[in-house]
Amino acid sequence: MAHSHPLSDWQLHCARRTVFSGGVIAYPTEAVWGLGCDPWDQEAVERILELKQRPVEKGMILVASSVDQIRFLLDPLTRSMQAEAERHWPGPVTCLLPDIERQIPGWVRGQHSSIAVRVSEHPVVRALCEATGMPLVSTSCNPAGRQPARHIWQVRGYFGDQLDWIVPGALGGNRKPSRIIDIVSGQQLR
Repeated sequence: MAHSHPLSDWQLHCARRTVFSGGVIAYPTEAVWGLGCDPWDQEAVERILELKQRPVEKGMILVASSVDQIRFLLDPLTRSMQAEAERHWPGPVTCLLPDIERQIPGWVRGQHSSIAVRVSEHPVVRALCEATGMPLVSTSCNPAGRQPARHIWQVRGYFGDQLDWIVPGALGGNRKPSRIIDIVSGQQLR
């Protein structure tokens, strides 16, 4: 059976089972290794924040495999805002979308009224989101103040057996983390 991603069925099954059972996974993204979990699982998100020593107020990014997975966040927005976000996807651009109906829990959104979302082209990220059928939390794999992991040995060095599953794979070709664009103001924030 041909795969459009480099993961075996078994690797995907383990990652999916880990996410559904409230676990924390590490996985390669476009530029750096990421930590991920089910955004609606408060305990899992709090574990990531604890691992990273990251304050909940800062909020985290959601990553999806398709616009359809985050359609519920686009629907309340104006047509022009929807078009502006979709223009950047799939790709290494994170868009800040107003979470008008408060559909994303505060433990992911942080102190913000917007949620940061990226529809990824990365084959591993896409496979994970498709396998779980939902967007996942995506935050760089490093303790606060340290360089984001760019190699699997750095992932293990930072967090070792505190992670429930490390999804194998290669980083995408990007040297820098995704650009962040506020689709309300049009400003680029990173």
